[in-house]
Amino acid sequence: MHARSSVIVVLSALAIGAGNSPLSAQTPTQAQRDSAALEQLRNDWAGLRRYRDANAALSAPKARENRVVFYGNSITDAWAQHFASMFPGKPYVGRGISGQTTPQMLVRFRQDVVALKPKVVVILAGTNDIAGNTGPSTLEMIEDNFMSMVQIAKANGIRVVLSSVLPAYDYPWKPGLEPAPKIIALNVWLKRYASEVGETYLDYHAAMADTRGGLPSTLSRDGVHPNVAGYQMMAPLADAAIAKALKR
Repeated sequence: MHARSSVIVVLSALAIGAGNSPLSAQTPTQAQRDSAALEQLRNDWAGLRRYRDANAALSAPKARENRVVFYGNSITDAWAQHFASMFPGKPYVGRGISGQTTPQMLVRFRQDVVALKPKVVVILAGTNDIAGNTGPSTLEMIEDNFMSMVQIAKANGIRVVLSSVLPAYDYPWKPGLEPAPKIIALNVWLKRYASEVGETYLDYHAAMADTRGGLPSTLSRDGVHPNVAGYQMMAPLADAAIAKALKR
């Protein structure tokens, strides 16, 4: 991908949820955002710096602690701020980065998952791949990245929860891609693969999708990212899947 195209992709990802308020003295100019995005592409494509300090500050799990890492993109990133209220007292760690695709997540998997020594990793990813955030991706390419992350986790004694991709009828930052059937196809594979490798499949999609295969306005502000009600629906499903994974 050429640098100019890459900048556009990253800026589109960064713009999700940014709103439409006018520029102020505190708001970066477009040139500043372009420069920051280009710097990110050149120097930290996988976002390795995002959690480096937090990882270093996180102590090793205590004896019998069932640490869980929630790993993903902006959906996980935004959810982490609600962990204390939705999962009170549980050692759940959020390691989501907005806009990320599965190849980026694969690059940082050892740093942001394996090194934290969790009992379980909950992986929620794939929608940004379908959106083409880091370039065109076939379902097979996405599946390869999932398989690699699962293999690394299993090699390090970490149980895996493979989450279904959340429903989406359209992407606000890249309209017209018709992602709903692609998401369903990827979820069919995720469920089958989880069974084949003896890991746990977590089906958010069946509980959250509307008749169009999208995320309804009651659960999301933009049809892609859950609101608080959406996360409240997801929380018990995640807890049940984690409990199942811990028993494997």
